[in-house]
Order: sequence, then structure tokens, then C-alpha cells
Amino acid sequence: MNKKSDRPILVYRFSSLGDIAMTVPVLRSFFNSYPNQKIVFVSRPYVSALFKEFDNLEFIPVDLHNNYKGLRGLFSLFSKLYGKRVRAVVDLHGVLRTKILNLLFRLTFTKVKSIDKGRAERKKLMRKKNKIFKPLTQVHYKYSDVFRGIGFPVDLSNHEYPIKPFLNQTSTEQEILSKNPNKKIIGIAPFAAHQGKNYPLDLMQKVIAYLQKDYIIYLFGGGKDNLKQLSIWENVYDNVIDLSNKLNLEQQINIINYIDLMISMDSANGHLAANYNIPVLTLWGMTHPFCGFTPFDQSQENSITIDRNLFPYIPTSIFGNKIPKGYVNRSLFKELYCQYVLGIIVRYKKEPLTDLEYIRKYYFEISEKKTCTI
Repeated sequence: MNKKSDRPILVYRFSSLGDIAMTVPVLRSFFNSYPNQKIVFVSRPYVSALFKEFDNLEFIPVDLHNNYKGLRGLFSLFSKLYGKRVRAVVDLHGVLRTKILNLLFRLTFTKVKSIDKGRAERKKLMRKKNKIFKPLTQVHYKYSDVFRGIGFPVDLSNHEYPIKPFLNQTSTEQEILSKNPNKKIIGIAPFAAHQGKNYPLDLMQKVIAYLQKDYIIYLFGGGKDNLKQLSIWENVYDNVIDLSNKLNLEQQINIINYIDLMISMDSANGHLAANYNIPVLTLWGMTHPFCGFTPFDQSQENSITIDRNLFPYIPTSIFGNKIPKGYVNRSLFKELYCQYVLGIIVRYKKEPLTDLEYIRKYYFEISEKKTCTI
């Protein structure tokens, strides 16, 4: 039997893509402090590309809907993982499935630490009455705390970004990037899992139509129901390229490394871009940065939020799936339209104008209204 110090640490997080992506900066910081410690990371097969940068990490893909479905499947998964002879278990998910696995490992006297989701604090932030509006601990730090609990403190200030991936001249990614080499590239991920996070399509179309005049726009993300809309935008505008259904996750990550800005909802693509030191402009709907899911190492000014003086129930949930009566999406976002587009212009369009002059000049070109609320 191997010495305990030579045995790996088992880590699991099964969903969702954004939450799994947030483990990457934590793992980088971990390996900077403990370069010889091995990790076995267990998750869904489609996220394996996130972890290819780590030499000392073994990724185990698990299909929880087929091979490891139900209680019998969990016992089978436990048997497989127990065979790895791990020294400790880090549960970064904290759901029923992982709690059962944790119990089984504890029965073998394996050290187990699970994430503290801070449900009581979350409830105070989400409730309508007597809401306590203060920031929760960022998820990256919650993940770090779990490693600390097994005796491996992780210092996120020890984080280092990887170098950009080398792209072969014949690769699909290089072919896409080489089409307009002299223009800056803005990635836009216009969809999220829940409607309460989504920017209205007609306003997003105006954003895309305006920005594509000066920039190349890459469209990311979207479920099956959204693919048609992304394809329409690609066909309508000259400088818009839909990447959502053309690249696998590894190829998308390679492309993201070379864009200049990502515009995202509170969704996975913002986290993917932040992981590679790309500025991320995040639009928050029913959720809020105080929920703890801000993309890694991003400036607070890069988060554009709804005016809580007008909509005080925000945030309504962690997931953005609760829309209070009267909080119609369009009424929420319409007053943000000026701020959203002009926030981009002020940061990334270099002309000898003051911010206020930007706002006045470009607002009258693109807004339905004649006054600006900024």
C-alpha cells in the first residue's frame, strides 16, 4: 500500500459548467502550493477540457444518468473511486448524491470535507421582507475553504494564469481567428439557464448590431432552443460569427484565450473567459454579484446590475429562476440598455471624448428614448 502522503485527493463537482469552471483558479492555486500532490477530479464527461492544463490531475468522467444512475449506481461509483486509495475527499457540490458518497467514504475512515453553502445567509439575501443586502462569500473562496478543511490551505493570491495555447495554423480555431486579424474581438454569450438572467433578445440584437460595426463578434453558448437565434444574427450581420454549434468545449476555450472582451449574463461563459484573464462584462438580472458568483478576478465595475431602488427584491434567487409579480423582464432591462452598451463603449472605444460626452453622443444614436438615466 502506498504511503498516505503519496495518495491522491478526491474532488467532485458534478454540475453546472459555470460552477465547475470556478474550480479551475482554485486548482491552479492549489498546485502552485502543492505541486507534487495528486488530485482525482470526478465530474461529467463534457467538462474534461477544463482540466487538461493540470499534469498532476486525473479526470474521471462519470455518466450519472446511465452507468451510475440511482442508489445502486452510487454504490458502483463509490467502489470505483475507493479503488483509487485516496487520502481525503473534497466535496465541492454538497447535494444528496455527494452526501451519500461522503457517508460511504467516512465509513472507511477517509477524511471528508464538504462545501458550506451558507444557506442561512443566502436565505437572508434572497427573501423579500427584511432582506439583508450584503455580499456572500465568493464561491472561489468557499471552494478554497474545503481544501483548508482537509489540511491543504489554498491561497488564491497565489494564482497564476496559464500562457495562451499554441494554435496550429491548420486548426479550426486558427482559421476562425485569422479571418479578421486587425479588429478587436468581443465574445457575447447572450443566454443563461433561466429566463430571469436573460437580456431581452430585441435589446441584445441592438447591442450586437451596434458593436459589430467596429468589432468582430463571436457568439457563444445557448441551448438547443437558442441556436436558431444565434444563427440568425450571424446571417444578418457581416462581422458576427456564431461559434455555439461549431466547436467543442476545448476549442471554445482556445478561442476565448484570444478574444479581447467577453460580454456575458450570469452564466458559464463569463467564468470561462475570466479563467484565462479576459475582461468580462457581466449583466445581472434577477441575480446579483452579492450572491457570490462573480467571475474570477474581475473588477466590480465590470458588473452591471439592475437598479435596486426600482426593483428592491433583487436578488430573488441564486439561480435567477424566480421572477416576482410585476418584474417583467423587459421593464427590468430596458432602463439598463443605455448603461450596458455605453459601458462597453466607454471602456473599449478609444476616442478623445469624456465619458459624459460618450454617453450623450452614442445614446442618442442607439436608444429608443431621448434621455439617459446614467
